[in-house]
Amino acid sequence: MRLTTTSHEGLARRIHLSPASAAALVLGALLLVFGLDRATGSTPVQHLYYLPIILAGFRFGTRGGLVAGVSAIVLYHVANPALLTFKYGEADFVQMTLFLAVGLITAKLTRDAERLRELAMTDDLTGLHNLRSFEAQLVRMVSACRESRAPLALLVLDVDRLKDLNDTYGHLTGAEAVRTVGHIIGRRLPPEAAACRYGGDEFVVAVAPCTVARARQVADDLCRAVNGCDPVLSGRPFEAGSLSISVGAAGVPFDRRTSPVLLRRDVEVAESLFREADAALYRAKARGRNQVYVA
Repeated sequence: MRLTTTSHEGLARRIHLSPASAAALVLGALLLVFGLDRATGSTPVQHLYYLPIILAGFRFGTRGGLVAGVSAIVLYHVANPALLTFKYGEADFVQMTLFLAVGLITAKLTRDAERLRELAMTDDLTGLHNLRSFEAQLVRMVSACRESRAPLALLVLDVDRLKDLNDTYGHLTGAEAVRTVGHIIGRRLPPEAAACRYGGDEFVVAVAPCTVARARQVADDLCRAVNGCDPVLSGRPFEAGSLSISVGAAGVPFDRRTSPVLLRRDVEVAESLFREADAALYRAKARGRNQVYVA
């Protein structure tokens, strides 16, 4: 796995507002436009209601877009007392319809964008991170651990004897074996971990903060969970023990003993850690598979 700066540097920084801050901003913008509308009563000014409606739809979804749209309609009436008689012209109907439509459309576009973003970050077979997403996450974890001087651990693992499974039962069975292992990894990992499938049957897991001793515990747990499952692959039931994984583990404590590491770039630390864990994986397989080897 070769990490590059393009996987994390140059990504646009997303601005996150707390719900309270976003609500206050929407309300303040609505009231500001209301004041201008009341003073001028001009159509161009009334179009400014769209801005807080869009923000509400973006930040709070469908409900937020509807609430902001309805609020704009109410303020539109109050700012223009002639509308309180409910004698609307064609332009008034269009304006109020657009207030609601803009909120709903913004919310839908936001949901679609988030869904696409999730799909772009997810491995289709296992539901874990894909490689590009994991690279960015790993570099962020290295940076955070460097700053806090907390330990970071990396696990590299693959499915044992997958070729034999493919040759005997077919590649669909092999693919479902990889999916099964991926799902087990996703269920068993601690909250502070991130995992991805970076090759056919190869996985990598980063855990932070995590000592090497804790990493061995996590890896042992994964080995037991995979070997203890009795999967159904391509419609065929398999006994417990049919699947197993080998795991290589490596870690960096980011303390005084690792001062040379602290001078290296985050990407270089991540790559070095991966190489150590990958080499440990081959030692685990050489020792008979279905086990953990710590670098």
